[in-house]
Amino acid sequence: VQLQASGGGVVQPGGSLRLSCMFSGRTFSSFAVGWFRTAPGKEREFVAASSWSGSRRFYADSVKGRFTISRDNAYNTMYLQMNSLKPEDTAVYYCAAKSQSGGDKYYIVPYDYDYWGQGTQVTVSS
Repeated sequence: VQLQASGGGVVQPGGSLRLSCMFSGRTFSSFAVGWFRTAPGKEREFVAASSWSGSRRFYADSVKGRFTISRDNAYNTMYLQMNSLKPEDTAVYYCAAKSQSGGDKYYIVPYDYDYWGQGTQVTVSS
């Protein structure tokens, strides 16, 4: 399995970015997915998660109402739409996937995930 994240960049406070993560190597719809981030000097932090179907989603309180996780199983791609960005959102963002053997669950703990993308830098600065 490979995950390829893209879409990071530099944006002003209040701006928007959409991250994408292309999945390959297995059947994407068999995986729950999530986004995490690591800011300088901090540990990896949960951002958002989606079940394999996309019908169940969960967000960190810090991004709720501003970020939206989605997925397109037909195109093997997951997304993170980020609106109203703040300087504290500055971090390297990672996509992750977990093989789902049953149920329609999401996961919020990093060690639950089986595969990780390489990360994409998001910088929010004026």
